[in-house]
Amino acid sequence: MDCPQLLMDGPNTAKTTIALAHGAGAPMDSAYMQAFAEGLADRGFRVARFEFPYMQERRLTGEKKPPNRAPILLQIWSQVIDHFGTETLVIGGKSMGGRMASMCASAYELKGTPVKGVVCLGYPFHPPGKPDKLRTEHLETLQTPTLICQGERDPFGTRDDVNGYALSPAVRFHWLNDGDHGFKPRKASGLTEQENWQSAMDAITQFTRGL
Repeated sequence: MDCPQLLMDGPNTAKTTIALAHGAGAPMDSAYMQAFAEGLADRGFRVARFEFPYMQERRLTGEKKPPNRAPILLQIWSQVIDHFGTETLVIGGKSMGGRMASMCASAYELKGTPVKGVVCLGYPFHPPGKPDKLRTEHLETLQTPTLICQGERDPFGTRDDVNGYALSPAVRFHWLNDGDHGFKPRKASGLTEQENWQSAMDAITQFTRGL
């Protein structure tokens, strides 16, 4: 299979490309994905977006189907990684897309061709309401520098939840104040969703430039 169709933002001359995958429910051009792609492009990165097969199919038929199984998602990620090469590539994405990117990063370490870094936007550490069903096994041994931007009250993993996990020292966090899974804070916090988005983009920029 060939690399999926790519939606590109930012300068072709950028030293680093950031490839971002969407989450389970919304496409690559959702308001959230659009904001992060354009925001990171404005900060000097080349940003690539793509869609998994089930989302491509939804675009054609309008019919909502659940995500493809993990082996297919990982295969698509591998095609994107191989298209760009690993040396100047940071991979990541929203929720499920970022989780799959981190799993791919672990696999590429084993192959001896690690990517430059991983950026997860709201990592789904566990299903909401099921804190015992953890999705962290590969994060315990991951060696690739990884930044997880996480809302403090994300139902997929709050700050209190995550503090108890045994994660690799390669994994670092940027916490979004009072943010939910999409980083949206409550009005009482005095913050806006856009402010948390910008905070996450600034953290990604600092992290990526430091690699």
